Amino acid sequence: MPPMPSSRFTRPLPGRSSTASSPAVISDYRVSEVSKDYRRLVTEFSKLGLFEKKGHGIIISLSFMFAIFSLAVYLVIGTNSPWAHLAAGGMMGWLWIQSGWIGHDSGHYNVMTSPKINRFAQIISGNCLTGISMAWWKRNHNAHHLACNSLDFDPDLQHMPLFAVSSKLFHSITSHFYKRTMAFDSVSRFLISYQHLTFYPVMCFARLNLIAQSLILLLSKNKLAARRLEIVGVMLFLIWYPCLVSFLPSWGERVMFVIASLVVTGIQHVQFCLNHFSSGVYVGKPQGNDWFEKQTMGTLNITCSPWMDWFHGGLQFQVEHHLFPRLPRCHLRSISPFVRELCKKHKLHYSSVNFWEANKRTVETLRAAAMQARIVENPAPKNLLWEALNTHGRPT
Repeated sequence: MPPMPSSRFTRPLPGRSSTASSPAVISDYRVSEVSKDYRRLVTEFSKLGLFEKKGHGIIISLSFMFAIFSLAVYLVIGTNSPWAHLAAGGMMGWLWIQSGWIGHDSGHYNVMTSPKINRFAQIISGNCLTGISMAWWKRNHNAHHLACNSLDFDPDLQHMPLFAVSSKLFHSITSHFYKRTMAFDSVSRFLISYQHLTFYPVMCFARLNLIAQSLILLLSKNKLAARRLEIVGVMLFLIWYPCLVSFLPSWGERVMFVIASLVVTGIQHVQFCLNHFSSGVYVGKPQGNDWFEKQTMGTLNITCSPWMDWFHGGLQFQVEHHLFPRLPRCHLRSISPFVRELCKKHKLHYSSVNFWEANKRTVETLRAAAMQARIVENPAPKNLLWEALNTHGRPT
């Protein structure tokens, strides 16, 4: 990446002359200093073409995915070894992980040559290959970016009754995303009391919940773009994956294959949690003048060598991604020093730890909330087992 101008934090913003045809301006609105510096970085990155340069990463990723899929299918159909079948299941899980990165990237910016081809890539990588609706993902992920780590606005922290990252959730607060009260009852208290022990086992099978949530949303009365296309994509997954499993010679190997697929892709679900579970949380929606601070406070980066970037899929620079969501992930490492400098200048939170330390922090956060849940008296009587799946909200 070319060097940034040394005066990037001191140069005044371009002025604009006032004319009769100019739109009305709110005279009492004041842009914070951190927002000014942030906007300067956006301008500099735009001038360097970083928001347009995608490189050849998408072609490499798609080729790698095709190779994994082809090899997995061959091991299932063309071999008789149970170990080969187990390896094929693991490859399928790894394919889902790589599909997740492509789906995430294509949801934020065009990874293909046109919006239509980009949409096609979304449906293939998301709905068809993984069974997860891109409409469901966009709905949740957009809310997550807007209200990062808000306990009542960010759906990525609303996992009652299985998980609670803060004792604030024990007050039965309302989810403004799902339009329901996240009641803390005796069942949720019991489950949360052991969440630091159940976290990894649940992550091994978390993919099933995402598929279920996708189906619930697609079959609901919520307004969705291209609903039929979304449904067709998910249905294709529900056809080809069971058909592939059916080629295995015994039920034991079929179960082994499915479990291997789910457990391997569970790595990605753990990665999703590492970036936010142990970071700062709050109740309420972010205000217009504190968005930058909320993004940095609620996000944790994962320190790793460049050769490990393939493993994290951009999540290792989650702070940078949240501040510049339309920036291709191939540039996140390049802009990281400038984001660090901006945070340092304004004394803002910027945290980055290695993968193992991030896991440790996540488990410690869950354990702290679990210990607090055990001493809460008189939880709400309502049972929320169904609420864990019924997360599509009311029709809009």
